[in-house]
Amino acid sequence: MRKVYFLFFNFLVINTVVFGQPKTDTLLQNILSVNSNKLFQQVLQQKDSFRLQIIYTQINRDKHNNPSFKNYYFNTDSNLYFNPASTVKLPLAILALEKLNNLHIKGVNKYTALQIDSNYQNQTVVRFDSTAQNNLPSIAHYIKKAFLVSDNDAYNRMYEFLGQQTINRTLHEKGYSSIRITRQFLGLTSEENRHTNPIRFINKDGSVIYTQPAAYNTDSFYFGKIIKIGKAHFNNKDSLINEPIDFTKVNNVPLEDLQQILQSVMFPESVAPQQRFNLTKDDYSFLYRYLSQYPSETNYPKYDSASYYNSYVKSYFHDSTHQMPSYIRVFNKVGWAYGFLIDVSYVADFKNNVEFMLTSTLYANSDGILNDDKYDYETVGGPFLYQLGQTIYQYELKRPRSYKPDLSKFKMHYEQRDPKDKRPVIGNVDN
Repeated sequence: MRKVYFLFFNFLVINTVVFGQPKTDTLLQNILSVNSNKLFQQVLQQKDSFRLQIIYTQINRDKHNNPSFKNYYFNTDSNLYFNPASTVKLPLAILALEKLNNLHIKGVNKYTALQIDSNYQNQTVVRFDSTAQNNLPSIAHYIKKAFLVSDNDAYNRMYEFLGQQTINRTLHEKGYSSIRITRQFLGLTSEENRHTNPIRFINKDGSVIYTQPAAYNTDSFYFGKIIKIGKAHFNNKDSLINEPIDFTKVNNVPLEDLQQILQSVMFPESVAPQQRFNLTKDDYSFLYRYLSQYPSETNYPKYDSASYYNSYVKSYFHDSTHQMPSYIRVFNKVGWAYGFLIDVSYVADFKNNVEFMLTSTLYANSDGILNDDKYDYETVGGPFLYQLGQTIYQYELKRPRSYKPDLSKFKMHYEQRDPKDKRPVIGNVDN
């Protein structure tokens, strides 16, 4: 990764219409001003160039341990586009569990083995998954992979199970009307993304329990404003095109929606009934476990802990040691693509009885060229997110509380690697 010697971003952003004003709260501004780190302050001062948005969610408990929530904003603007990248895996994982519950088919659940067929161009078949203990794919295993290391294939398979129409209709019905999830991470055309594969759920002996037919989304999308970012980009033939990338019709998830979706999972009673997902007690425990478990603790898949270290997807605690404090767990989903970095997190400190949510995005691409794999993740984006996380965490450590939270609900049982397991580790995941 090349060094960045100055923080001026040369890129072009074209929006045909601009609505509203960004939201910024004095309290959050004051908290952020305490950190004197030079890079951190430069990014804050150039918030528009970095397309920076932050939501800090303060959580207070009453004497009965009931939580209340207060969001504080820095440059948060639902009309300021960022590419959500892998954070779309969070709502898809939740929707997949909800769909399974809504099917009400005996023997079909998140652990049931499945087979993916094809009936349209560029669709692919799945019969086995060598990273699973039984060598068979399942929704549970795809969710694990999507959360632990942000596996892209896992997202594509959840997308195929749900179908484009179900994804968008369900999220819109829950009040997330600005969310638009239109594509898999496969380079497919818009028409190909409307088609999703037939899927079979099977017993251990291979007999079929349930067959879900292929689906096609007949709904139209409203895209609104034109969104173009960058000064140039490489196309899928590795040719340099001297014009911005058009993001108008790709995935879109406003930052406030990301925060609310995670809150609705961590604290379902805190959101309106309409926004809650139909999940079982086991579903919630499953999500909490794999939103916070480390790759090094996981047996299936057996990830290389040198490549996929404990803080690999924990941006707010990702320092040079690559380790995490033993008394902290972060329940989160990150994303990175096209120079955008995003993290939506709930942080629980079981030693100091501290909890908060932190959601943010920024654009780190100083040369303004997209798809060149030369982004400023390591020199700007990652260090900024670490400083942001530590700034809020240090503030939370000192913030007075009327009642200390009881965080036992979020203490999970995690796996432990078997030292006698000689299987080769997985060191290269498309994410």
